[in-house]
Amino acid sequence: MIASLTGRIVVRAADHCVLDVSGVGYRVAMSTGSLTALPHAGDTVTLHTYLHVRPEELALFGFESPAEKALFEKLITVSGVGPKVALAALSAYSVAALTDAIAAEDVGVVSSIPGVGKKTAQRIILDLKDRLGHAVPGVEQGTPRAGGAVAEAKDALLAMGFSPAEVASVLKAGEPGEDAEGLLKVALKRLGGGA
Repeated sequence: MIASLTGRIVVRAADHCVLDVSGVGYRVAMSTGSLTALPHAGDTVTLHTYLHVRPEELALFGFESPAEKALFEKLITVSGVGPKVALAALSAYSVAALTDAIAAEDVGVVSSIPGVGKKTAQRIILDLKDRLGHAVPGVEQGTPRAGGAVAEAKDALLAMGFSPAEVASVLKAGEPGEDAEGLLKVALKRLGGGA
């Protein structure tokens, strides 16, 4: 297996990069967040990688962090979730936001991932909710006492028409001890540009 690559960035595209490693160009599919974090073309970078082997093709996926790679590997163990859908999930949400959504059993957030319907979202949650804390290094599960309040606040914001990405970005900074009403006030202030 190819666990990591260190090389010079030759190409940075919307969904992949090409790394020159000792004269060999590797096309590496990556999430939007990992691609954004890459240095400029010509710079040297080390990527954590996963080689997906199928009879008709070999595909190489790259990640900025071990946590992102670990979550990708967990996602592709779920029936109906292939590497492209797992990469779409990591492009739509940060590792922490997606892990929190799964832990909170937030079907709305998980089903908003491109290529994931409600049934697949439920399967992802069912298969992974109890395994992610130990499986994803560097990511802690949300505190149990905050889970209900965060889920309530998320539902309310989604019902108001905010996008799942907006909701995830404003709620991840909420105080663990706050109730749903407090989280909602803080989130609305941030979404309104007041913070």
